[in-house]
Amino acid sequence: MLELRSLTAGYDRRDPVVREVSLTVGPGESVGLLGPSGCGKSTLARVAALLHRPDRGEVVIDGEPARGWRHRAPRAQRTAFGVVFQQPRLSADPRLTLTQLIAEPLRATGRGAEAPDRVRDLARTVGLGEDLLTRRPHEVSDGQLQRACLARALVLRPRWLICDEMTAMLDASTTAALVTAVEDYRADSGAGLLAVGHDKVLLERWCDRTVHWDELTRA
Repeated sequence: MLELRSLTAGYDRRDPVVREVSLTVGPGESVGLLGPSGCGKSTLARVAALLHRPDRGEVVIDGEPARGWRHRAPRAQRTAFGVVFQQPRLSADPRLTLTQLIAEPLRATGRGAEAPDRVRDLARTVGLGEDLLTRRPHEVSDGQLQRACLARALVLRPRWLICDEMTAMLDASTTAALVTAVEDYRADSGAGLLAVGHDKVLLERWCDRTVHWDELTRA
């Protein structure tokens, strides 16, 4: 179970964008978080993935409270999450090839020996041709780069996936391919999913249940 308990968070303690919000995602469950741009849902997603420290409240991962944030979180908790952001060019090191980008978490956790096989398998999973893997971000399209970012998010076999507006900038065919890749991974691994977005039709088709942001803030 991923539990977000009474979270208050933001970038200015005097005016937090998330106020006393609670949300749970069950094991293997897919939950859509629907809301307009700027409402705070992306901040909540970053807190859920241990990338942003809340001002108040608690994140509980499989029964264990989070014990740190970003690089200070214990490795076992950090690596429980795979995260895909809205803008792949802001989350990809422009110096890396797509192979290096996908393998980055493996090398960071001392598992670089697994990289060749994992990268090859995941490239097929997300629909990246081998000819693209030697290219750098500026040499591929937004959709191709987002496929690589999804592969990077899956490379450590996370138990929880956070997709924050993952398909907002993409065409319909790429959106369908990425959602299919996520669902294939979840079917194989039993991972839970928090999908953040403002596309009501997509979230309601994709997820087991959809929660509206205003419902959370009224609770």
